[in-house]
Amino acid sequence: MGSLWSDDDCAAWARALSGYERAIESRAVSRLADLDRWYRDDLPGLLAARDPAHLTLEELIRVTEWKMKRGAWRARNLALVRGNDPDEVRRLSADALARIPDPRRPIALLAQLAGVGPATASAVVAAAHPAVYPFFDEDVAAQIPDLGPVAFTLPYYLRYAARLRDRAARLAAACPAAGWTAHAAGQALWASAACGTRRAE
Repeated sequence: MGSLWSDDDCAAWARALSGYERAIESRAVSRLADLDRWYRDDLPGLLAARDPAHLTLEELIRVTEWKMKRGAWRARNLALVRGNDPDEVRRLSADALARIPDPRRPIALLAQLAGVGPATASAVVAAAHPAVYPFFDEDVAAQIPDLGPVAFTLPYYLRYAARLRDRAARLAAACPAAGWTAHAAGQALWASAACGTRRAE
C-alpha cells in the first residue's frame, strides 16, 4: 500500500476522501453506516443549533458506538459512558465546546466523563470544529511519520492533531477549492488504509 501521507497530489487525496463512505459500508458492521451518516450529517448541526452548544447523554452514547464500530469494540467503556449523569454530560460538554479552538482544554474536559478518553472526546469536538480537531484513530496515526507507537493519551493526541492540521493546511494551499480540514484529512487517510487493506487480502 502506498502512503497517501507523502503524496501531494490533490486528486489522490480527493479520491481517498470520496471513498470514505464506501470504506465504511465495506466494513459490513451492523448500524455503522447509519451511525456514520448521523455523525457526519446530523450531529454538527445539532451542536451548532444549541445555545450554548452541548451534547446530550444519548448523543454521547451514539458517538461512542460509532467510534467503537469503526474501530475496536470495548463493552466496558460503553457501559461507563451509558452510566454518566445526563446533566453532567450537558455541563461538561458545554464547557468543553465553549473552549474551542483551544487545542487541549476541550479534550481534557470531555475526558472527565466516565468511559471517555481522548479518542471519544476528539470525536465530539471534531463534529463541532473539524478544522482544529481531527478524530483520533489509530489507523490514521499509524500513517503519520514520527509520531511513535499509538498511545491514547492527551499529549499524543495533541501531536497527532497538530500534524493533521499542518497536512490540511498544505492541502488547502495546493487544492484551495476542496476545503480541507484536519478531520477531513484524517478521513481520507482512514479510507485509504481501509481500501489498501482490502487490496492486500
